[in-house]
Amino acid sequence: MSEEKATPRTAVRRLPERQVDDPATLHAILDAAHHAAVGIQVDGQPFVLPMACARDGDHLLLHGSTGSRLMRALAGGTTACVSVTHLDGLVYARSAFESSMNYRSATVLGVAEEVPRPDKLRALEVLTEHLLPGRWAELRAPHAKELAATLILRMPLTEWSVKVRTGFPEDPPEDLAQPVWAGVVPLRMVADAPVAAPDLLPGRPAGPPGSCA
Repeated sequence: MSEEKATPRTAVRRLPERQVDDPATLHAILDAAHHAAVGIQVDGQPFVLPMACARDGDHLLLHGSTGSRLMRALAGGTTACVSVTHLDGLVYARSAFESSMNYRSATVLGVAEEVPRPDKLRALEVLTEHLLPGRWAELRAPHAKELAATLILRMPLTEWSVKVRTGFPEDPPEDLAQPVWAGVVPLRMVADAPVAAPDLLPGRPAGPPGSCA
């Protein structure tokens, strides 16, 4: 079960009132993400790389190539930090100091493990359906060579931290008379109309599952 571990590594020190301990909020942030920033340290050098992800119950699935140094290090038991952030708005205050952003951020700490071979195809389906809803049923089955070239890892959601900022600028009273606009510019990710591949054969669907094309 996803539980907040009261450890020094997960405590929010800067504006701790924005920390959220509700596992449902963690799940919602991860479920809305298509990729995560995954950080490890190799030979004393930190590396942070983006990686496709999907939540599967109380684990976060990470997808990559067997040829990736990052993936091999993670599969080998390297401690990792996985971060997901959604930028929800730009907060325009009456000073640069008070200007900010609205966001939902989750950080997961721990050690990932390779998904066992009997569960690998199902994990790949979970990832595919999360990133490309309705697609798995249309696709050909993965070849054995493709499965062998793919690493799917799972990170347990047992040590994590969530921080959320919402609302308007928090200007001090003495700044309220400043002759500048203050408020929030909401931000969201939207999908444009699908663009068909130039080699799409005649008679094929006009767009992916669930699209309006």
